[in-house]
Amino acid sequence: MHSTLVGRLVEIDRLLTVLQSAAGGMAGVALVGGDAGIGKTRLVTELAERAREKGFAVLIGQCAELGDALPYLPLADALRGAQGELRAAIEERPLLGRLLPGVADAGPESASGLTQQQLFGSVLGFLATQPILLIMEDLHWADQSTRDLLVFLSRMLQTERVCLVGTYRTDDLHRRHPLRRVLAELKRLPLVTSVELSPLDRGEMADYVATLGGTDIRMIDEVVERAEGNPFYAEELLEAAIEGCSMPDGLASLLLSRAEMLSDPAQRVLRGAAVAGRRVDHDLLQEASGLDDMAFEEAMREIVSRGLLQPSGEYGYAFRHALLQEAVYTDLLPGERTRLHAEFARLLTARKGAAAELAHHYLASHDLAGALAASVEAGRRAERLGAPAEAHRHYEQALSLWDRVDDAERLAGTDHLRLSMRSAAAAADSGDNHRAIAQLRRLPPSAEVNERLAYVLIDKGDEADEEGAIAAARAAVEAAEEEPVLARALATYARALYWTDRDDEVESLALRAIEKARASGATDAETSALITLGSFAALGGDITRAKELLACASAEQSGDLAIDLRAIFQYARFQYETGDLAEAAVTTDRGLRLAHETGLDWSTFGTDLRFLRLLIHYVAGEWDAAEKVASGFGIRVGTPAEALLSSFALFVEVARGLPAVEERLSWMAPFHSDAFVSYMGHGLAAEHALWRGDPESALGHIETALGTTHPGNPAAIRLSATGLWALADLGRAEAADVLLERARAPVTGGQGSGQGWIGPEGMAWLARAEAEWHRAHGRLDVDAWRAVVEAFDFGFVYEVARSRWRLAEALLAAGDRDTAREEWERAVEAAASLGARPLGAALEELGRRARFTSAQSGLLTSREQEVLELVAEGLSNREIAERLFIAQKTVSVHVSNILGKLGVSSRTQAAAVARREGLV
Repeated sequence: MHSTLVGRLVEIDRLLTVLQSAAGGMAGVALVGGDAGIGKTRLVTELAERAREKGFAVLIGQCAELGDALPYLPLADALRGAQGELRAAIEERPLLGRLLPGVADAGPESASGLTQQQLFGSVLGFLATQPILLIMEDLHWADQSTRDLLVFLSRMLQTERVCLVGTYRTDDLHRRHPLRRVLAELKRLPLVTSVELSPLDRGEMADYVATLGGTDIRMIDEVVERAEGNPFYAEELLEAAIEGCSMPDGLASLLLSRAEMLSDPAQRVLRGAAVAGRRVDHDLLQEASGLDDMAFEEAMREIVSRGLLQPSGEYGYAFRHALLQEAVYTDLLPGERTRLHAEFARLLTARKGAAAELAHHYLASHDLAGALAASVEAGRRAERLGAPAEAHRHYEQALSLWDRVDDAERLAGTDHLRLSMRSAAAAADSGDNHRAIAQLRRLPPSAEVNERLAYVLIDKGDEADEEGAIAAARAAVEAAEEEPVLARALATYARALYWTDRDDEVESLALRAIEKARASGATDAETSALITLGSFAALGGDITRAKELLACASAEQSGDLAIDLRAIFQYARFQYETGDLAEAAVTTDRGLRLAHETGLDWSTFGTDLRFLRLLIHYVAGEWDAAEKVASGFGIRVGTPAEALLSSFALFVEVARGLPAVEERLSWMAPFHSDAFVSYMGHGLAAEHALWRGDPESALGHIETALGTTHPGNPAAIRLSATGLWALADLGRAEAADVLLERARAPVTGGQGSGQGWIGPEGMAWLARAEAEWHRAHGRLDVDAWRAVVEAFDFGFVYEVARSRWRLAEALLAAGDRDTAREEWERAVEAAASLGARPLGAALEELGRRARFTSAQSGLLTSREQEVLELVAEGLSNREIAERLFIAQKTVSVHVSNILGKLGVSSRTQAAAVARREGLV
């Protein structure tokens, strides 16, 4: 029966609002919850129809009760329905293609944890190709990787025209159900709308039953009374009444009473379908039933006509509702259930079916040998698909059967130790470091086991695990007999000691690791040790050596993509921090290309490289490019990691005075408990407040940020310099000395210092702090501000311009008007080129006070005066650029500024005003 939508107008309106937002370029996620049979599928079916009318492509996938063993089942199910351009978009993304049936598995035998990040990036790119409504039904049965994908998309979708909808049963979510935690997390996100379906009231139920064909008032009343507001229950009750059956109490009994009306062959087919799952292939079901073609067709016609199964896909069937499949399956006798599972295992083995499905049927049929072999293969398959949590689950299943099966090593194709380590690696890749550590600690303490244990403990990042990581790494080095194993153990040992009071051992360990790695061809260990050694050299201030080591680490591929990206990022960051912006840009772009080519744009290092590229653009004065990168950093954040990424966009947004600043800061505010988010958010909020003329608020932000910043952290230098700016604007000197000491501490070795070498930017901020300290004491020190200009002149265009603003003020106070005007004009030109409106306004105010401009022009620099004279002569932008030996784009910027300052809208009007006012 297909009914009209009754009693759900509020709910469908909420979903349509999300859909409409997606159509307008603001992606949305909706979670639809309710009891079994309450109408979730009917509601999203209505939404799908409306979406198609609006031009959306609609993809629908369902989880199944054994779906926690089949990674990405709803995604694979949805992708099967892709047509036309969407099918082509899948073919362009091989990882998505692996999810489709009949596609050859081209994945490596063992993939790293990056495979999942590659897959997630592929899904995100696929969804951005056109307006898409993606519906995932029955999430209470979803595997962990699907749940992880749902969380990823809910966080990352921003301006894509995508509406993502998930449905789940609330009555299945027991206290420890894994979906409960995910739902709690998702419902806090700004992108997510939660829709809960409650039972229909009596009036709505009566209307609903009437739309199904109920005409007898007494029958309708009885159905409404028994159904208790559940539409599916009402459908089944009405169907039973129309067929002349009694209406038993309980939905399961009702569903079975309808199934029992089938002929014996039809009941046999229906029971087989229940064992197969929610959906089943035609040929597979026929073989399992043992019926010939004619008998099977008659049985299927009977089942379909009664609405128990319905055609699904090109050549298969599905239960009309999951509750019906559950009821029939639960009613099977134990022996009957075991026999049918064994039959499906036999048939799927002959068809080379999905290993995870095979493992399910073998286990249910008590064939432990078959279950072990299939579980290991299912784990390998899950790894290749980028589903580490499911890989771990399958490997753990195989390990639990190991001692109960003869010749387990032959069946698994590996030994117990290797399989255990593979299981632990999958757990770590899925983010479950606790489980990985526990599993590794249960294994015999070989060199390889201890090296992996130390590696996972280091990645976990807890100070409490520091000694455990060091002990494991040391044990690995002592036990290693083969050189590749020793090389990796030494490299990991060096990493373990990096931030400890035993850091004097790091260099010798890393050098030994490099020697052993080169001798044995362990390029991954060599690259890892080079990164550690290079970073350690930079920390100690040996810049030349650090550059050589990190350049070497990033030059060659190690065979481990994660290590390669880490090497490129560390080298690019080193180049940036040493002020080599041009080379940093080249290295960062190389890393971004590698991340893009391998589908890792949104991986950890892909994201790190992206924000580093923004910083390079920002410092180098390429602000249009910086703003373009920043536009990809979402404003509506829901986690500390997202807030941190978002904060980098504030650099250019604050400096340009863009309207997004206030909204971005407000979304970041709940995550100020994170020290780095606090530093970025409060530090840039302070600068924003200063540009708005509110030094008091700025000072409050700085005090808050400094309160959570370690005294020796170089971040304190910039914060203190900004705080001194606020004090100088307020005319207060009493707290200036304290802030200056905070700025000096990371450099001079004050309390808590020891953060290592301070680069040119850090030293420039310290010079700024010194100059602002003088200003806070009422002194405009020319030498101090000239030192700031010189310090930032390693390529930091904006900070040089900001420093020239203060230098011009100091020069004016010292009576050097001509030099002051020169500095001011250079600052004005830079501010105009950057689009730094707050700085431009401050310079305009200084120009008025200093009378650098005529009353008519308001703010014409000497360069603008030259351009105006040539405009008055009738020259084009190209001709002016050739005459003045500057870029045509720069001329365009000057002309725009001149028109604005003269209050005219054309070049002709500008020339007329210039002649009238005597400007030319």
